[in-house]
Amino acid sequence: MQRRHFIASGLAATAAAAVPSFAAASPLPTAPVRIVVGFPPGGGTDVMARVMAQKLAVAWGVPVTVENKAGAGGVIAAEYVAKQPANGTVLLMTNISNHAIAPALYPTLGYVVERDFTPLVLVGVTPNLLICNPSQPARTVKDLVALCRAKPGTVTFGSSGTGASQHMAIELFKLRAKVDALHVPYRGSGPMLTDLIGGQIDYSFETMTSATPHVASGKLVAIAQTRLQRSPAHPQVPTVAELGYPGFDASTWYGLVGPAQMQPDMVQRMNDDFNHVLAMPDVAAKLASYGAEDGGGTAAKFTAFISTEKDKWAQVVKEAKVTV
Repeated sequence: MQRRHFIASGLAATAAAAVPSFAAASPLPTAPVRIVVGFPPGGGTDVMARVMAQKLAVAWGVPVTVENKAGAGGVIAAEYVAKQPANGTVLLMTNISNHAIAPALYPTLGYVVERDFTPLVLVGVTPNLLICNPSQPARTVKDLVALCRAKPGTVTFGSSGTGASQHMAIELFKLRAKVDALHVPYRGSGPMLTDLIGGQIDYSFETMTSATPHVASGKLVAIAQTRLQRSPAHPQVPTVAELGYPGFDASTWYGLVGPAQMQPDMVQRMNDDFNHVLAMPDVAAKLASYGAEDGGGTAAKFTAFISTEKDKWAQVVKEAKVTV
């Protein structure tokens, strides 16, 4: 477990002045707040949590801690938060893995999404990037498909864990391209990216958030992206959909939830503040640089979004016959 504290310093007054129109006194926690992340530091979910935590520590006047509880594609963290008091002091930076994919993948999951969590806000939706080491000979989707067909079951694709968004992107790609490939799960994006850069694995459908710095540095090559339209963060990278697989959409998303039965007035206040943070120019620019779009909105909007995503990925799990 790793913790990192974002505590307002003597510059708090100056920083607070830059925060746009946060609500006046209302039912926020007065004790330190922990945002739990189900992956190691360095991955997309962790990055999103730290961006939010820095601003919330100033806005709320309490320490905001990002706490990493990695394992099982984020399920361990979700199970932990589901059992915490509903007083706002423990939140989960959830994502597609533990809130949309895990319910279809794990028959004995220790939580029920609709019963055990309070959705607060959608933070952002990002494409995944199909990436590889520059030494790989197949650096287009067409060549990669040909390679997988020539060497069925041997081309390796890394992910941050079984049931993670990268894993499901691989499964969707295998279904649509009618190829076989080998999924290699890791305990988070950080160690997976280290091995991808080092050449221990061949490819990954990594989140744009955590892949972008390595693509920018030249350590990895971006082959394609996985939303229906190109992200402004990588306008030169084509989508899988435009490369012969129309409708291919394997996005990653991030959002904040709390345990079940949080008080409605606290939910509303937190949602208001989260939306203010997401609208801050420096936060919006940072998220945009990682390809994160479409964040914000009401808690009810996020609830409906989760339901749609659950149905979508349950179908992929069924068609791909994914088991754990």
